[in-house]
Amino acid sequence: MIRDVANAGMGNNDILRFWFGESDQPTPLFIRAAAIASLESGETFYSQNLGRPYLREAIGNYLSALHERPVAAERVAAVGSGVSALMLASQLVLSPGDKVVAVTPLWPNVVEIPKILGAAVTRVPLAIASGRWSLDLDRLLDALTPDTRLLIVNSPNNPTGWTIEDDELDVVLAHCRKLGIWVLADDVYERLVYDPARKSAPSFLRRYEEGDRIISSNSFSKAWTMTGWRMGWLVAPEALMADLTKLIEYNTSCILEPAQRAGAVAVAKGEGEVAKLRERLAASRRVLVDGLRRLPGVDVPDAGGAMYAFFRLAGHDDSLELAKTLVREVGLGLAPGNAFGPEGEGWLRWCHAVEPARIEQGLTRLRKFLA
Repeated sequence: MIRDVANAGMGNNDILRFWFGESDQPTPLFIRAAAIASLESGETFYSQNLGRPYLREAIGNYLSALHERPVAAERVAAVGSGVSALMLASQLVLSPGDKVVAVTPLWPNVVEIPKILGAAVTRVPLAIASGRWSLDLDRLLDALTPDTRLLIVNSPNNPTGWTIEDDELDVVLAHCRKLGIWVLADDVYERLVYDPARKSAPSFLRRYEEGDRIISSNSFSKAWTMTGWRMGWLVAPEALMADLTKLIEYNTSCILEPAQRAGAVAVAKGEGEVAKLRERLAASRRVLVDGLRRLPGVDVPDAGGAMYAFFRLAGHDDSLELAKTLVREVGLGLAPGNAFGPEGEGWLRWCHAVEPARIEQGLTRLRKFLA
């Protein structure tokens, strides 16, 4: 559906594009330099399926420090993108006919991957309470029945920015442990939280104990502005790693070593860049949300993280048609909410990982449309 909106504006260079989940900043120079040095030294050969040992160790060290819980390199696999990590995790644990539960609305790839593998997906919609995106915990627990194979949680969430609370996570994890349900935590936005006192969002990895059925998928794309590198990772129980090695061999075999060099430098030396990105996102979100709330008939629930405002305009119930109209009439490119599932119908997603001045331009165009 986002592609449908983009096609509606094809050939118009005046469109302000906020429809993709991507920062307008390039990858930091020191990360690019690591890849350049690797290329110049001729590191262009096959590597291990799970990634070079130096990268797996760097990711393990980074996660261990972030979550204050040991994450051994032996449990880490470096893979070709965050979405590849989601596919590999699903291939590890799902069979045709399995039941999957997902908290929605959600980036469509996450719920379509289990369907490709023949699983059935039950959607548990987020609620809005006191003007804020929130989890209907009772509804989620009711959906997590003994025949559930996998729970998928993306927090902070794309598209809403909803972020699970620590006490909610504890209840959900206890329930899944009791019933033997696998948890796939899509942690791609875990560093992008608005609370400056938090280093990351509440994490299943922080609570991992031997024997837990927890898999974490992540990506270099968001926190280190490396979308085009197609680099991600998985953290899984050690008992799964032998099968994961085979799955990677049958999917991509391995990933480019210059990209691995860049990833290792990013997680080892990139905290300053992550901090700067978080500051930019907090500032741009304030500009966007404050501007939207000054417009008549606009509803923007609060959220805890990610890089999006998910909002709706009174009297506009068809997301796709509204998004196309905004492109045609005022050159404003937003993602239609129903691209993220039926719960998103009537909503729009605006990525604010851009300079505030560009957001102001977009708000001016939306104001023109509403007038």
